[in-house]
Amino acid sequence: MGYQSVLYRKQLEIRGDATAPLSVAEGAAKVKQMAVLRSDRNYKNGKKRKSNDQTIELVVHLGIDPKQADQMLRGAISLPKGIGKTRTVIAFCDGALIDAAKAAGAIEAGADELIDKIQKGWSEFDVAVAHPSLMGKVGKLGRVLGPLGKMPTPKAGTVTPDVVTAVKEFGAGRIEFRNDDGGNIHLPVGRASFAVGDLVENIEAAMKHLHRIKPAASKGHYVKKVCISGTRTPSVILATEG
Repeated sequence: MGYQSVLYRKQLEIRGDATAPLSVAEGAAKVKQMAVLRSDRNYKNGKKRKSNDQTIELVVHLGIDPKQADQMLRGAISLPKGIGKTRTVIAFCDGALIDAAKAAGAIEAGADELIDKIQKGWSEFDVAVAHPSLMGKVGKLGRVLGPLGKMPTPKAGTVTPDVVTAVKEFGAGRIEFRNDDGGNIHLPVGRASFAVGDLVENIEAAMKHLHRIKPAASKGHYVKKVCISGTRTPSVILATEG
């Protein structure tokens, strides 16, 4: 076993049995307890360690074959209590939609000039949404935005005729997701400062959404394991129905 800090050992004491599944409310409460603990030690230069509001992440291990295209999961979801942070959004659109997208919160909106700006290396944004009519031009950014996870796609809800609504929703915290190579979905579901009830509502909404989009080709046990953790806490297992 590698080195464990005093803080981490305290968190493990709070968590208890690592293999015991907890209800969503119990798990959320334990992660909150672990996330608010602070180290008693200062940095070597004497400065005090700052506390921050850790992100709470949900990880769901699904019974899918990620190598099969008809079993891959990708989409976007707006959680009922948000995720505790705003996101910067750009919009590929033209005409009157440019001003409307900016009014909705887009930090940049446009067509050719915006595409050129990104081709020259600019990527200081979290989400890109696009009107379908511009995807013929935006498609050339695939090699740039694809590896960053920022390429607009219909499955993620970032290619849509309703650009203005998309800008508002993604700016307010609508989150994209896709399964990884191990068949896992990772989703932020709030912050350590959230009330337990708000975290529970977000987690349950996320799980209902994943059940709703279960691939027809997925057979057997669909939800194999569900965990939540803070940015710097051990994870806890949640008791869920498969």
